[in-house]
Amino acid sequence: MMQIACHVQRRQSGLTLIELMIAITLGLLILLVATGLLLSVKAAYIAQDQIEQIQETGRYATQVLARAIRQAGYEYRDAEQNGFAVAAELSPYVVGLDAMSLKKNGAALSPATSGDVVNGSDVLALRFFGDGKEDDVEGTILNCAGLVVPAATEHDDPEQARGWSIFFVAKDSSGEPELRCKYQTKSGGWNADAIVRGVESFQVLYGVDIQNDGAPDQFMNADGVNGLDAGLALSGNNTTERLHDLNRKTYWKKVRAIRLALLVRGSDAARDDTAADQYDLFDATYSAMHGTDDKGVHLLVASMPPSARRRIRKLFSQTIQLRNDAAGSGT
Repeated sequence: MMQIACHVQRRQSGLTLIELMIAITLGLLILLVATGLLLSVKAAYIAQDQIEQIQETGRYATQVLARAIRQAGYEYRDAEQNGFAVAAELSPYVVGLDAMSLKKNGAALSPATSGDVVNGSDVLALRFFGDGKEDDVEGTILNCAGLVVPAATEHDDPEQARGWSIFFVAKDSSGEPELRCKYQTKSGGWNADAIVRGVESFQVLYGVDIQNDGAPDQFMNADGVNGLDAGLALSGNNTTERLHDLNRKTYWKKVRAIRLALLVRGSDAARDDTAADQYDLFDATYSAMHGTDDKGVHLLVASMPPSARRRIRKLFSQTIQLRNDAAGSGT
């Protein structure tokens, strides 16, 4: 009996090699399942975080752009309706460039370059008179950088007295595309600051009142508006006189609405296999008609850098009516 008891005790004192291997296998399976679940939850969290980030970025960018566009063409009037006399020869309040980018320290739209444009992104320039005091502290008219634009006086040159809000896309030091605001500083110099990051394409169409009925008849890009201007018959004995006549007749002063489209991407790779492979920033019909001559309105994910293909993306578009007469009060 003592031998039987000792034998049973020895059999219950440990695990066999087979039992140990089975236990290790089951443990590894449980660990694998737990790891997979953790990675799945983490991927879902990253994707949701990127979606929220993109949504916030797109909404903020469109709000900033819409506010600046509605301000274009503003002419200050005080309580007695006294204001700056605006002549018809004044240059347009709205102008754009197709598939261009700008340098941050160059004056206004110069120098414009097509060498490092992000997906054919456009440039949108808006001008307006200010209502601020001479010390630039008080006033409700701000440029895209949030700086007060001082009111013009009768001694100011109207071409120089107006404020600027210029929007374009460029890459930061890490290569990430960002929508920038270019503006004139208080000291008279120029600078450009980032508004939002992750803007892969910024496209603009201009609603032109061709029939002079006060409503936009056709939406076209900046090259289209310049093409209409190229067909104008200008009068004048010299370059200055012809420029003044162009400013009187230009179709840029007949822009009544602006249509925007921005393609915004997330900061991290979080795309799934069901994400879109192509994006039409306006619509498929416009891309089919103008995709070859209006760069950036039709984008393929496969043509993007490998590091950016697995980003989540969202398209934002909006049409904004101009509140002020783009031709100015002098016409």
